[in-house]
Amino acid sequence: MSLAAIPPATPSSALESVIQRVKEGSRAWVKLGLRERISLLEELRQGFAAVAEPSVRAACEAKGIDPESAVAGEEWLGGPLVVLRNMRLLVESLKDIQRHGVPHIPASRLRTLEDGRLAARIFPKDTLDGMLLPRNEGEVYFLPGVTAANLRDHQASFYRKPHEGRVCAVLGGGNVNSIPPADCLYKLFVEGTACVLKMNPVNAYLGPFLEKAFAPLARLNVFAVVYGGVEEGSALVYHPAVDEVHVTGSDRTHDALVWGPPGPEAEARRARNEPLLKKPFSSELGNISPVVVVPGPYSEGELLFQADNIAGMVSNNASFNCNSAKLLVQPRDWARRSQVVDGVQASLGRAAVRRAYYPGAEQRWKQFTEGRARLRLVGTPGSGELPYALIPDVDPAQAEDRVFRQEPWCTVLSETGLPGADDPVAFLEKVVPFLNEKVWGTLNATLIVHPKSLKDPTVHAAVERAIRELRYGTVAVNTWPAAGYALVSLPWGGHPSSTPQDIQSGLGWVHNTLMLEDVEKAVIRAPLTNMPPPPWVPGHRGARELARKLVQFELGPSWLKVPGIAAAAMRR
Repeated sequence: MSLAAIPPATPSSALESVIQRVKEGSRAWVKLGLRERISLLEELRQGFAAVAEPSVRAACEAKGIDPESAVAGEEWLGGPLVVLRNMRLLVESLKDIQRHGVPHIPASRLRTLEDGRLAARIFPKDTLDGMLLPRNEGEVYFLPGVTAANLRDHQASFYRKPHEGRVCAVLGGGNVNSIPPADCLYKLFVEGTACVLKMNPVNAYLGPFLEKAFAPLARLNVFAVVYGGVEEGSALVYHPAVDEVHVTGSDRTHDALVWGPPGPEAEARRARNEPLLKKPFSSELGNISPVVVVPGPYSEGELLFQADNIAGMVSNNASFNCNSAKLLVQPRDWARRSQVVDGVQASLGRAAVRRAYYPGAEQRWKQFTEGRARLRLVGTPGSGELPYALIPDVDPAQAEDRVFRQEPWCTVLSETGLPGADDPVAFLEKVVPFLNEKVWGTLNATLIVHPKSLKDPTVHAAVERAIRELRYGTVAVNTWPAAGYALVSLPWGGHPSSTPQDIQSGLGWVHNTLMLEDVEKAVIRAPLTNMPPPPWVPGHRGARELARKLVQFELGPSWLKVPGIAAAAMRR
């Protein structure tokens, strides 16, 4: 029997029953004490650990991955690891609430940014926590008005002022198997909202595993899984007993639900700001994820390391990630520009050519690649597979070129050159308005910066200014923003500057285990090069072993497990 079998659509009568049951359970859920919530999360951890192996095997079957291969590490890292870490950190936060009233952030981890706003260093919590991403550091930047003195007032509001019980319709993401459970964990344990999760048809095979792992929540009538397509999703979202909606998907899904089917009527509603759906709506909706290479004194080895890093941002999960690298931005006249593109191409040649398992991928790939004179193809695809496509030197003046306006959602990486050569300060002054105003999406961006450049106070100030001014929910320095997703302690979502009329990458946060509010962005920083290398680089032979060991670590963090993790991480 196939592990990746798709359950049948939920009949309307059953959907009605599920919604009413969860509505009833939501009222008792808000009254459940902290001790009971902690015990419940510990039970959920064991339940999810029990389905980890079969759920990964199901994902590998659906995506055409050998479950014993190194590439299968992607499914362990993007599935069980994230969910189990999420649960463990939520337990820690609830214990903090017992002791301190809110999740605890020591004053020593707070600083004031150059523009006067507050920032908090969230990762690593301690040295052992830092084993997940060695030498990385994660911060949260807050919106104006949040201060060190009032930070407690911007945390865990549900636990300070609980509501009377709410139901959220969660439309699950189909690409990464930690997304549906993590979104529900956030709604349930951070916002106190009961959930009806509709699985995406692409990974509906995951639903039965979630039903088994989350059975303790189902017994409390605060969680249920339903199946189907657009019809079932609409019935759930518009049901009068559903109080709010959370979607991981595309901006087109958001717009169809909020403003109606595409056409003049929807545009008229948008112009009048008269949405069809008037419920609170949070979302994560994809991105044209840019990687900006800031000119600097890079050695050959440093550029090769970052070429591997960028290639991994493209190849991971067959490029069906909202945070997959999609646009490489460099100075037009920088002498090393072509070397970076060539390095990424060579590294992609070491990546496995993957099944294009997401519907419509081949059509989108053709839309982006047809007629491109400088197109470079990497890999020899078999049936149902797509090669990697590099589109270098796209003219940034062609503002309507789809590489700047539409997320490819397939194995395409474009490259563009903005005016400039060796001056990092002048280049960054062009990068920020270009990305903020010309490139679609607000989810995440990467800056690659040489540490020697940062020793120049003028360059350092320009980089920090760019980090502050970029309108993205996560800004990463020298690493993939997906690292911020995987940490779970950092908030994950689109920049709060979006509006329902122009939703971009969505509004609202998930993960965010310290239950922070009035967040502007997360910032994650890594060294230019690192040893061991990150597990997403193409050809990493130890990725599966490393991921499995990290899962065991999350089930019981211990220094005794670190040597095995390090050994697997070094199997480059």
